Amino acid sequence: QVQLVESGGGLVQAGGSLRLSCAASGRTFSSYAMGWFRQAPGKVREFVAAIGWSGGSTVYADSVKGRFTISRDNAKSTVYLQMNSLKPEDTAVYSCAADTRGISSIRWRVYEYDYWGQGTQVTVSS
Repeated sequence: QVQLVESGGGLVQAGGSLRLSCAASGRTFSSYAMGWFRQAPGKVREFVAAIGWSGGSTVYADSVKGRFTISRDNAKSTVYLQMNSLKPEDTAVYSCAADTRGISSIRWRVYEYDYWGQGTQVTVSS
């Protein structure tokens, strides 16, 4: 079992920055990959970024590449999402998720992640 709690969301102007955090508990944090997903009103949940168990490998959606950075601190059992140059289209509920069943590669499909946080709202005003 893994429990995930996000924090750091809020309201920011376009061009601004936010840093999301996701604190994990339960299963050994350094044993599984982590991902960030988002869901805007009326849209399906979409992949944002993912990071391998050691932090050495990362994957990003094209829409956030160069603006967002995912990182993790295994000593603190926390994964982060640094979001810079935010755009109104980044407005969504952001959720972190744990992939405890993956073997080696970083995965990006929603159904491949088996534990989810409750989500945190990010609103970017124009």
